[in-house]
Amino acid sequence: MAAGDLSMTRPALAFLGLGLMGAPMARRLCAAGYQVHVWNRSPEKLADALAAGAVAAPTPRAAAEAAQIVLMCLMDARAVEAVVFGADGVAAARGGAHVLVDHSSMRPDRTREFAARLEAANGMQWVDAPVSGGVKGAGEGSLAIMCGGAPAAFAAVRAVLSAYGANINLMGPSGAGQVTKLCNQVIAGTNMAVLAEAVRLAQNAGVDAAMLPRALAGGWADSKPLQILVPRMVAGYDKPVGASDTMLKDLDTALDLGRETCTPLPVAGLAAQLLRILSAQGKGEEEPSVLVDLYREPRR
Repeated sequence: MAAGDLSMTRPALAFLGLGLMGAPMARRLCAAGYQVHVWNRSPEKLADALAAGAVAAPTPRAAAEAAQIVLMCLMDARAVEAVVFGADGVAAARGGAHVLVDHSSMRPDRTREFAARLEAANGMQWVDAPVSGGVKGAGEGSLAIMCGGAPAAFAAVRAVLSAYGANINLMGPSGAGQVTKLCNQVIAGTNMAVLAEAVRLAQNAGVDAAMLPRALAGGWADSKPLQILVPRMVAGYDKPVGASDTMLKDLDTALDLGRETCTPLPVAGLAAQLLRILSAQGKGEEEPSVLVDLYREPRR
């Protein structure tokens, strides 16, 4: 069966990596009526997906052989390489999936390398499909998904992605999705950093910073980070919406790509250094809203 033929059927799916983002994505696939075979390095994280109707697979290879499309949401290129090309990995699968969709974020050149290796190993096509919208967007099905790969492979998986994505675009050939995600992270990461400055400026000048999202809504300063992160910068939070170290990883990747393409990224570089300070302080697992802690209130 060619990759394009899958768009005319309701394919069985494999989902690998059920962390903060992957778990709600897998649950939405189950809710949409797909048969989903799930695998995670830490099996205890499968509980919610299994309760939603997913089927546990013992290995990535077994999951891929039981499905027509494999979806992955892993931390970084090292994790992707291990799951795809390691022992009992996706590349060892035979007679199963035709397309792999990778929601992880990594260097575009690594994506192109992995895509070529996988196609040579078992003929599977690779669609890089990093996402934006956070855990909230994954749970609500409102993610932005930026894809790179062959048009036929994208067409084969687009309907599946709509279970948790509201804005799904093919940006170009292999690696184009990763480049687009890096652009997203440059915009989002620098926005997060400057919001911390604005919050502390408001507080130090005697203005209730908790009012900023309402006061600025609809204006040029409005954004999802403004609406979501500023209240958390002011009042704190119970569960993180994402880790600062993850944003730092992506900004560092963007800076690498900037060097390779002779593209100056001075503001993104500053945001990365601020996040690196958080990491050095042991706050890398906390969300970027804690950037506000870098700016202390003045002594009166």
